Amino acid sequence: MSPALPAAPEAEWFQTPTLRGQHVVLEGLNESHAADLCAGADGETVRLLARGGPSAATPEAWAGYIGQLNALPERINFAVRLAGSGVTVGRISYSEIRWADRWAEIGTMLLPAAQGTTVNPEAKLLLMARAFEVLGAGRVHFKVDARNARSLRAMHKLGAVQEGTLRQYQVMPDGYARDSVVFSVLRGEWPAVRAGLEARIAGLG
Repeated sequence: MSPALPAAPEAEWFQTPTLRGQHVVLEGLNESHAADLCAGADGETVRLLARGGPSAATPEAWAGYIGQLNALPERINFAVRLAGSGVTVGRISYSEIRWADRWAEIGTMLLPAAQGTTVNPEAKLLLMARAFEVLGAGRVHFKVDARNARSLRAMHKLGAVQEGTLRQYQVMPDGYARDSVVFSVLRGEWPAVRAGLEARIAGLG
């Protein structure tokens, strides 16, 4: 039998504190981040997003999209900004939070210029550290579109455990029923995953 998992109060799980790393800063996502996201995005940035993307490639449409994300229940969104320049290069989210079961799902969208850099591992390090070390999560998981080879590779680099595939799990805005590959990290696995992320950041930095 698994031991009972203590956790921070439920309200704390839904806060958006600013989280600072060496290379990135995470802060609550809002409409002020729309212009940078619009300027740096391309068609591939939004093509495989589970909930679709903005209705047009304009700052106004991106602002509306951000508003829609922030209105979703059980979800907390952070902008990913470069620590040096302050430019917004993506967003990372607790895309679903289940306080009663002590878990959170993490989803990430990064602009092309940020991919393959320290941005992804450090953003994940900051959000996973908050989940496990501050909130008391027992589990963090990720659901990846089975067509997204880059994100699948990233999950294996992370050291997450591939649990299986949810077939035709979610209908995309274009009507496509996507398969979602589920990966997870448990609290007892976190120290090793954290060490791996720190090593990757050091190597890329």
